[in-house]
Amino acid sequence: MKIVGFVGMPGSGKSVAADVAREMNIPVVVMGDVIREEAARRDLAPTDRNLGAVGSDLRNKEGPDAIATRCLAKIRETEAPVVVVEGIRSKSEVDLFRRSSNGFSLIEVYVPDEVRLARIGSRGRSDDANESDLAAAVANRDARELGWGMGEAIRAADLRIENAGSVEEFEGRVREVLDPKPP
Repeated sequence: MKIVGFVGMPGSGKSVAADVAREMNIPVVVMGDVIREEAARRDLAPTDRNLGAVGSDLRNKEGPDAIATRCLAKIRETEAPVVVVEGIRSKSEVDLFRRSSNGFSLIEVYVPDEVRLARIGSRGRSDDANESDLAAAVANRDARELGWGMGEAIRAADLRIENAGSVEEFEGRVREVLDPKPP
């Protein structure tokens, strides 16, 4: 099976890219869902602080590719020729997916920080910061995820898609990447 991974800072548009894949009938495995499932198993509310702690705990106890390892089982269950993975956070995860597939492409979703901050502030997810100083909360989350190795994962990307315009423009770029036309 081929795996297409999406990597990017929080609020960059990875979830939108995953939604496009679903619309194209490509199965999607969301790495954050693995963390949310573990948090629920531990009877923790899905807050940014709790999910971050669970993600760190899993990586500390099971290794830096712990989340990717759990995702691989879900990927294999699909039996699909192509699967999208949303939310890669480290080079260790990238390496595991490269070793475990018959072709791996990593796509960075990039958005300028000021646009990203505005999007995070307006999307209303339970794991988004709800502190009065949104910029500080996002900076803390960024630091945590960069600490997991996201910067290295971003640098390992095969392709970069910018998401600074309209949702429709971004969705179109994602469709082109997921379903390239022959030359």
